[in-house]
Amino acid sequence: MSAQRGPLAFEAAVSSVRGVRLRSELVLTEVPAPARIAPHAWAVAGDVVVDGEELATGRFILLHDPSSPQEWGGPFRVVTYVRADLEAELGADPMLGAVGWSWLEDGLAGAGALAGEVGGTVTRVLSEGYGALAGRPASVDVEVRASWTPQDPDALPAHLEAWGVLVCTVAGLPPLPEGVVSLGRRGR
Repeated sequence: MSAQRGPLAFEAAVSSVRGVRLRSELVLTEVPAPARIAPHAWAVAGDVVVDGEELATGRFILLHDPSSPQEWGGPFRVVTYVRADLEAELGADPMLGAVGWSWLEDGLAGAGALAGEVGGTVTRVLSEGYGALAGRPASVDVEVRASWTPQDPDALPAHLEAWGVLVCTVAGLPPLPEGVVSLGRRGR
């Protein structure tokens, strides 16, 4: 890991989220974290892959500033990004933004990840081919960008679990039935 060595609270937080088990379709890789956003940061990239096809991609970044910036409302902040291609018909749905945001809220609630100062955007991009590309079917990308402050620093694994649910939902994977636990890969 290339992240700065930080205070014990940050090191314990990173250790706890590394131990999270997510669905097997979500392949995680530790990546360099942004260096100037907070004194300490850790990041993981995730791709939802089914039958060799990437259905969604995203990043989960855990920030730590022991000074607890006022705008954060605590010493930790989670910053996320998720992107997936959707069927073109979905791009015209005026509710896509609200539905995309509900995927985040449902993921947080379902994982028991108490969060404050939650904010973000849901963006849809419609691509249509013209000229030499006129034969390409229209496509829609949806992006969910969000950040929030975990209310209980001891429950940080639940926030990675919530993000994992978000990425899989955006990818179109059905939720796991109540009581079923994925035997997925461990977070890295």
